[in-house]
Amino acid sequence: MDGSEVLPVGRRVAYWRGRRRLSQQVFADRLGKSKSWVDKVERGVRTLDKVSTLQDIAGVLRIDTSVLLGREVPPAEVGGQVVGVERVREALSRYDVVVGRRAARGQAVPADRLARDVTLAWTAFQHARYPQVTGMLPELLASAQRSHAGDPDSMNPSTANFAAPVGRSVLVQAYRLTASLLVKLGETELAWLAADRAMTTATGDVVLVAAATVPLAQVLRASGRARTARSTALAAAYRIAPPDLDGAPAPGLSLCGTLVVQAALAAARDGDDRATVDLLDEAAGMAALVGDGHDHHRTAFGPVAVDLARVATALDLGHAGEAVAWHEKTTARDAWRWLPAEHRAAHLLDAARAYLHTGDPGNAGRALLAAERTAPGEVRHRPTARAVIARLVHDPHAPAAIIQLAAALEVA
Repeated sequence: MDGSEVLPVGRRVAYWRGRRRLSQQVFADRLGKSKSWVDKVERGVRTLDKVSTLQDIAGVLRIDTSVLLGREVPPAEVGGQVVGVERVREALSRYDVVVGRRAARGQAVPADRLARDVTLAWTAFQHARYPQVTGMLPELLASAQRSHAGDPDSMNPSTANFAAPVGRSVLVQAYRLTASLLVKLGETELAWLAADRAMTTATGDVVLVAAATVPLAQVLRASGRARTARSTALAAAYRIAPPDLDGAPAPGLSLCGTLVVQAALAAARDGDDRATVDLLDEAAGMAALVGDGHDHHRTAFGPVAVDLARVATALDLGHAGEAVAWHEKTTARDAWRWLPAEHRAAHLLDAARAYLHTGDPGNAGRALLAAERTAPGEVRHRPTARAVIARLVHDPHAPAAIIQLAAALEVA
């Protein structure tokens, strides 16, 4: 390794200037800068925070821009499909529960341990540790299927109610988690299979159906079926909606409100401004009763979550300036930091896209880098993030660190 790679950027500039036998004055003249400016850069007093400036310096020094930034960020776990998705596909392709309980039983996992495993997987997901979750899912799905098949009430719709059998509830949650992860990774068709399995397993229990509808609506929207996503989400939401919101249990309100938000996101994707606003206002009313800082049914539903949805919907409706305004207003609130890391990072990707649409690559880059700091997996493994990086890396006004991130993720 070249010794210059462990130095700060300013020291690297000095190192390569020396290698090229250029005085500070000659180097400054070729850059069109003052000798004092060069001296401050090399001493670290002045920060190089623009891509265009780094490109100019690299051009004069006859080196690649990435050499100036070094290689501290390893290109590990980057690009393409997360390892293990095929094993998830195989797990979803099994029909042991359907063809007979004897084949499905295997070695049963105790219900309390299975519940802990599902909770652990959800926690990893909410920290955007997607490779870890992908590795957990095949065995988790198999165990949940065995537990479901071994529950004497799990296959009897007449017993379904608001207190679902443990085996069925855990299996629905496992399928729901699988669908949510696969949507993130851009595996829409496979996500649809997982969401459909969740819905089929949940049939007969209105709460489980509502929980399973959340990822189903995401899958339908991602596959271009926005109107179906909207009608499905609303049907599930209004089926569990309490007759009187005041005094209604927070978990039920959270699930209902999340489905209304999903309907609003679908309406925005369909270009329906009026319905989008009305649905988000309806969700906001529920969110005000729930408050921030909760995660009922793994929804993180509350006023901040609804306002972040306003960013995404404004972006889909072509109102990028409005999206930026909602982003800056919402992320200034303390409750913003109470959301799961995955939720915050996903929003920051939306914010980066919004800034790009308003012609502000500087803030777009900063939002993207903030997403990477918040939950690296959200940036390293989502196709959406890689598309934003690809746009930013060629913009001379983007933050210089974008080049380093693009190099680490092997994004051209």
